[in-house]
Amino acid sequence: MATTEVARAHALAEWLLAGTVPRRWRHSLGVAACAKRLAPVVGEQAALLEAAAVLHDIGYAPSLVDTGFHPLDGARHLRDAYTVDQRVTRLVANHSFALLEAEERGLRSELADEFPLLGDPLLVDALVYCDMTTTPSGELTTPRARVDEILGRYGEDGIVGRFIRRAAPAIRDSVDRIEAAATEAGVAL
Repeated sequence: MATTEVARAHALAEWLLAGTVPRRWRHSLGVAACAKRLAPVVGEQAALLEAAAVLHDIGYAPSLVDTGFHPLDGARHLRDAYTVDQRVTRLVANHSFALLEAEERGLRSELADEFPLLGDPLLVDALVYCDMTTTPSGELTTPRARVDEILGRYGEDGIVGRFIRRAAPAIRDSVDRIEAAATEAGVAL
């Protein structure tokens, strides 16, 4: 994936999020910054990770809301309206264990059928790491604090609360794998 593709991803995310959901835009910028820090860990796939990172929450843009499930709405937009690498689209669709939330929403089959999981565990984990170590305002945080923040915002018993409680162990595992890969690559996170 070329640098121009990453620049296009940033421009698209900014166009969709900055004016309508600026907090999501700040979060997306923080997730993309994290992806840049992970470039030595993911190697040749760094641009792919950064593009997915900046685009991962575009489904929150009011103009894209269809199902109300942002990973699916964002991925459908990328697939149907833009020429985006299908790996980016699949990462957006499945970011941060979205299949578990899709299940809570009765959308698991739709998500899994339209956007199969990407068969690259390192990229999947890297996007989870970036998303779950970035606050809504784009600052660094811990995965535990991020999960707690999500629970505080959405409540423990709603769809998102039930999902994030189920996903928390898998999130921790993804973060641990990326931290180990970063240590092995000599990258300070």
